[in-house]
Amino acid sequence: MNAYDEYMKGIVKPMREELVQTGFTELTTAEEVEETMKSIDGTALVVINSVCGCAAGLARPAVREALHAAENKPDHLLTVFAGQDKEATEEMRSYFPEVPPSSPSIAVWKDGALAYFIPREQIENFEMEQIKDHLSGVLEQVCAK
Repeated sequence: MNAYDEYMKGIVKPMREELVQTGFTELTTAEEVEETMKSIDGTALVVINSVCGCAAGLARPAVREALHAAENKPDHLLTVFAGQDKEATEEMRSYFPEVPPSSPSIAVWKDGALAYFIPREQIENFEMEQIKDHLSGVLEQVCAK
């Protein structure tokens, strides 16, 4: 591992931990993504995490708050880290090829298909509360039993 990779690994550690501490399973290899996505039942919230400011100040806090407030929670919480775990991120994105790559972004998966997608354009330049409310509404609809 070169000096840059080592430096970035240290920088992103708390960004990874923020979602893991919220209950997310971090998928770091393409194989982990494939195994997980092929065996998943029900609903999943997938966060494509990133280093950018809108991930730190908006996406991750909005996801955390939406999950805390949701009556209807997804069955699975999954995350990949764009720019860090490139193969895992590429594999995850292959499950929703109709959506252009975007990070951070939030996907809601239900019964083997993409049910909803919130791209970076609907995160960046929005208030955290707006993103939380957007995601909360999606979770209430998609994850209702």
